[in-house]
Amino acid sequence: MPRTELRATPKPQYLIAGTAVALLALLAPQAGSGGYLSPALMVVGTVLGIVLYHAAFGFTAAYRRWFVHGDRRGVRAQLLMLAAVTLLFAPTLGAGEIFGHAANGIYAPVGLRLLIGAFLFGVGMQLGGGCGSGTLFTTGGGSLRMLITLVFFCAGSLWATLDMTFWQALPAWRSVSLIGELGWIPAATGQLCFIGLLYWWLRQRPEDAVSRPEGGKHLSHILLSGPWPLIAGALLLAGLNWLTLALAGHPWTVTWGFAIWGAKSAALLGWDPSTSVFWSGEYTRRLLEQGIMTDHASIMDIGILIGAMMAAALAGQFRPTLRIPPRSLAAAVIGGLMLGYGARVGFGCNIGAFFSGVASMSLHGWVWIISALAGCLVGIRLRPWFGLAN
Repeated sequence: MPRTELRATPKPQYLIAGTAVALLALLAPQAGSGGYLSPALMVVGTVLGIVLYHAAFGFTAAYRRWFVHGDRRGVRAQLLMLAAVTLLFAPTLGAGEIFGHAANGIYAPVGLRLLIGAFLFGVGMQLGGGCGSGTLFTTGGGSLRMLITLVFFCAGSLWATLDMTFWQALPAWRSVSLIGELGWIPAATGQLCFIGLLYWWLRQRPEDAVSRPEGGKHLSHILLSGPWPLIAGALLLAGLNWLTLALAGHPWTVTWGFAIWGAKSAALLGWDPSTSVFWSGEYTRRLLEQGIMTDHASIMDIGILIGAMMAAALAGQFRPTLRIPPRSLAAAVIGGLMLGYGARVGFGCNIGAFFSGVASMSLHGWVWIISALAGCLVGIRLRPWFGLAN
């Protein structure tokens, strides 16, 4: 009689989860310069980390599964997320305020800088193994390879700021806000129709393989340890982005924090920020003097790391390994540099440029993702050179 092997369910790692909770309790009160805003943003970041990890909501793998295997579920979940966030953002941005303070979207000009930066970011995504949010939640979940990607992500971000005079001189069209051009109701209606057409075009075909979620798990166990459905992740991310807008007055961003981390680290190693035109400005100089806990993006990034660590521990999956093949290590380094450089040149990552850009109904968000997807196609072709499977 053949023997059936049963896979044991990993046990929650309560000590590591408790460490994550302790880090949150220690760092959140130190965020900002008083008041509730910065600690609240760190808590939002922590919840984002939990959602990203338990829903495995990664942009990079979703694009690769679509291009290589024809699996469109991840991309369709992103479109659902964009539709939900459009419904949430449109009336808020149309009013221009929420809870008594200003509410502003993210807007950037469309030009060569955007196209080149997004393309570089797309290549870097596939080599590095994640986008901005993906790098954070996988690092927080215990991946040492992604920690290397994150380190070089920060280095690439700093590198791009040192070249910013060149990139700012390139020709570009003006920023285009659909709300500003059309009003929030027509803008939201048009964008929702466009998203709906894309969703229909990417409908799952019967011949596409569809994996079924694991059965037999109690709801409370799924909530605590995952995995969560992609659709749940999409809707929660949309809601949390709107909550960020409601609290901070601006949408969720990720990679600006990495530029600050890179600059702070370089300064500790002896680099003089005054030698850079970019870092000699009043705003950027003040940021470096005050530290990362005064920057909203950095605060939320730290929260994502903590939340992912907590989620991975509760799922019993926090298992860092030092076994990183040399070619994979090289891909992490090169990919990280391209991610950082591309993000700064291209006005952000999948979150700041694409997700929050589209949420703001800014034309640059749609242009960004087209160029980034072209970069992904190149990155997918390069992955086997580094021993990475597609």
